[in-house]
Amino acid sequence: QVQLVESGGGLVQAGGSLRLSCAASGRTFSSYTMGWFRQAPGKEREFVAVISRSGGSTYYADSVKGRFTISRDNANNTVYLQMNSLKPEDTAVYYCAKDRTTAWVRPTSRWQYDYWGQGTQVTVSS
Repeated sequence: QVQLVESGGGLVQAGGSLRLSCAASGRTFSSYTMGWFRQAPGKEREFVAVISRSGGSTYYADSVKGRFTISRDNANNTVYLQMNSLKPEDTAVYYCAKDRTTAWVRPTSRWQYDYWGQGTQVTVSS
């Protein structure tokens, strides 16, 4: 069983920055790829970023590339999402999730993840 707890969301003006954290329970955190997704009101949950077990490989949605950075600290069972140059369209609930497998397949579909956090709200005002 894995528990994921996100934090760091809030209200920020356009152009500002936020850093989200996702703390994971369990001793196998470093064995799994981890991802960030987001869901805006009335929209489907969408992929944001993913990071490999070691942190050596990352992949981003085109909409956030160059503005967001995913990273992880395996010693502290935490994955981060640094969000810069925020836009109003980044407003959503942000979720971290654990990949179903231990292989690096660059998962971008929500169905490839089996554990999710409760989400943290990010609101960007114009």
